[in-house]
Amino acid sequence: MSVARNSLALCLLLTGLLPSGHAAAQDSAPATMALDSIAAVIDEDVILRSELDRAVANIKAQYAGRQGQLPPDNVLERQVLERLILQRLQVNRAKDIGIRVSDAELNQVIQSIASSNKMTPEQFQQRLAQEGLAFEDYRNNLRDELLQQRLRQSYVQSRVQVSESEIEQFVAAQQAAGPEVRLANLLVALPESPSAEQVETAKRKIDGIRELVAKGEMTFQAAAIRYSDAQNALDGGEIGWRGFDAIPPQYTAMISAMKPGEVSQPMRGPNGYQLIQLVEVRDAAAVSEVTQYRAQAILIDPNSVGGNEVARQRAEELRARLDKGEDMAALAKEFSSPDLNAETGGILDWFTQNQWGSQIGGQMTALKDGEISPVVESDAGYLIVKRLGQRSTDANAEAKRQKAREAIGQRKAEEEYERFMRQLRSEAFVESRLPQV
Repeated sequence: MSVARNSLALCLLLTGLLPSGHAAAQDSAPATMALDSIAAVIDEDVILRSELDRAVANIKAQYAGRQGQLPPDNVLERQVLERLILQRLQVNRAKDIGIRVSDAELNQVIQSIASSNKMTPEQFQQRLAQEGLAFEDYRNNLRDELLQQRLRQSYVQSRVQVSESEIEQFVAAQQAAGPEVRLANLLVALPESPSAEQVETAKRKIDGIRELVAKGEMTFQAAAIRYSDAQNALDGGEIGWRGFDAIPPQYTAMISAMKPGEVSQPMRGPNGYQLIQLVEVRDAAAVSEVTQYRAQAILIDPNSVGGNEVARQRAEELRARLDKGEDMAALAKEFSSPDLNAETGGILDWFTQNQWGSQIGGQMTALKDGEISPVVESDAGYLIVKRLGQRSTDANAEAKRQKAREAIGQRKAEEEYERFMRQLRSEAFVESRLPQV
């Protein structure tokens, strides 16, 4: 799981950025709560002013010494509130469709985070306290992030398909040793069915922004923070490193003709008008080896045993039997879903990290050889995973094809989930209580 590999600094950052309906109530005295107000109403939920203030303070702390890059406070508040709204919508949707993160799994993730920072869980809690962060708030925020990750996985899983021809094209491009590019973007958004006046206003705005950047009156990153409507606005529009096959085809020719530092002309896309900056270029690193894992797993499918709660209880019972020394292969053959190799005792022979899904992949990085995971809730049911081994092998044709499949799938997943987020936002009742800018 990606959270387990984050640095402590990023983990602390999450607490200020991620919404939690529990946080404000737990770190404020009753007298203070009486003075708290509502920043936004989201369907039947609310974001409190105290939550917004914490998130804004966190952003300002990140830009200490560079406050001039931030927009005016009233604009910054609206940007941060919109981010909180989108996060809350995702968390609520995840809960509505039955996605859960168990306490046992949350404890394991926190243990992994502490270990990656060379701390015990107790030392990690002390470090959080030194930073002024309540441990329970941290757990709630981390749970919300995991819920968002799982919502994304469950949504795109059935909607993203990668064809063999796409993989062949990707591998051929990699063999041509094309470079990788680091990109940033700035979006002036348009509604689903914009009027001619809205289109013209957006075009004038993005032309004006590009002119500011071209004249050197503002860096691209500062312009993105101040003006962009994209979710990465407060990151300066940062997209990160991409190979050309991980870039939407309509942009590849334009980007390949740009030089580092250059900014594109405004382009009309499905979300509105965009500017793209080519930040850096580097040679693509050759894939020399790939990490593979061997594991054993038991999957209890709720649809096969009479529901979610029955499946969870059965998985917990099997986990307790494993602790008592019972044979995992025998239990897998008797109870596990055939989708996870029950007939072979749940053996998953050598595979790349996320080949069997991100939940199993996350356990592979969190466990040591011979260790058994707690019960883990996945999109397919309740999992128990035992890591049997890890190895590095030379990158062969199949490894390159797997890398291609993952890169293409990531690009398609980003596009699909962006559409889902626009739909989620448009269908929700959202009322901002902030003053109009």
